[in-house]
Amino acid sequence: MTHPQLMRSTLLSGAIVLGLGSIIGTGAFVSIGFGYDLAADWLLYAIVLAAFVALCNGLSSAQLAAVHPVSGGTYEYGYKFLSHDAGFLAGWLFIAAKSASAAAAALASAWLVNQYLNWPEWAVISMAIVMIAFITALVLAGLRRSNQVNALLITLTFLSLAVFVFWAAEAPPPSASVQYTQVSVSDFLAAAALLFVAYTGYGRIATMGEEVSEPRRIIPRAIIVTMVIVTLLYIAVAWGLMQRQPLFIGEDFILTQLMPAGWQKDVVFIGAILAMLGVTLNLVLGVSRVVLAMARRGDLPHSWAQLNSLRTAAPRATLITALVMMIIAGFGGIRLAWTFSAFTVLVYYAITNIAALNVAPQQRFIHKLWSVLGLIGCLALAIMLNTETVFVGLLLMVLGLAWHRYRYHRSAA
Repeated sequence: MTHPQLMRSTLLSGAIVLGLGSIIGTGAFVSIGFGYDLAADWLLYAIVLAAFVALCNGLSSAQLAAVHPVSGGTYEYGYKFLSHDAGFLAGWLFIAAKSASAAAAALASAWLVNQYLNWPEWAVISMAIVMIAFITALVLAGLRRSNQVNALLITLTFLSLAVFVFWAAEAPPPSASVQYTQVSVSDFLAAAALLFVAYTGYGRIATMGEEVSEPRRIIPRAIIVTMVIVTLLYIAVAWGLMQRQPLFIGEDFILTQLMPAGWQKDVVFIGAILAMLGVTLNLVLGVSRVVLAMARRGDLPHSWAQLNSLRTAAPRATLITALVMMIIAGFGGIRLAWTFSAFTVLVYYAITNIAALNVAPQQRFIHKLWSVLGLIGCLALAIMLNTETVFVGLLLMVLGLAWHRYRYHRSAA
């Protein structure tokens, strides 16, 4: 069955904006703190390791997107280069991982606002759900409008993070300092795993393959440029965080907690709110494209593949995506959602690397070694997360594959 295709209207600058808007947010304002809690003085090295694994995965994603430029990312790559089980599992994990990331971003935004409101926890969770609903309305308005909002959010985010870095460099350090014991290898790798999630928005560019003009040329360049910019930014923010040596990193840590009242904190506060809402916006759009691809193939109900009359949005897929994110946000817990996202997205990119290894030699423009290193890195980081998260993630994979097998054999009968 032939489905109507989305218009190819996104150029290189637009693809970079999409990537930056998907990455810079929760990672800069939240996950670097979680990484510091585990890696302490080794934080910068954990960022470099996460960046290297992400670069390997980014090159694999670029390779795949260049030879198979369609919406759906590794879901589609798994089907084409591996098997229907691998393809379905990739889509299943992507929806879980990115929905959890979006929920974490919305929850972090709500908790930030609540620093002034002092509402009870249930009201904060309700606020996060309302934020997701509002952003869903923006996505339904079409990609072009979302891109314009993205550009504004990225500019404000960079300015706010610059204010934090300069504040950290100029302000006197706190009177008390933390004396760290030696960081264990497992904690260091767990920190890198949490920080890896802060990079994975580059995959958002690959999942938009159907809407990017000249995808073979633009997608690889957009991913590499985005990765370089984000790594430099994370190193600067991490350096600033280490200058302040926070005594405690809580489950709801956000950079503003380190800053005293004043205009600088207000600027970072506003930047954090807008950046994380921007991440949620991009994730609603990106996850909905995977839902769209799965519906087109029949792994999800076919009716969810319907586009609007202008072919600029997929309303049903977008609404289903928002519903999943709202359900996850309903459980609360920023760090819990972020850790779950880390495990599922690492397994997702492990599948990406395996798929990239199966690209025909005449179509390759990266060496297979990059994909091998990416695969090893993903699996090594995934198993270093806490046992409960690994167990829940594996259970989700088993349940998803069982359901897929049931539907697959039923449709083949």
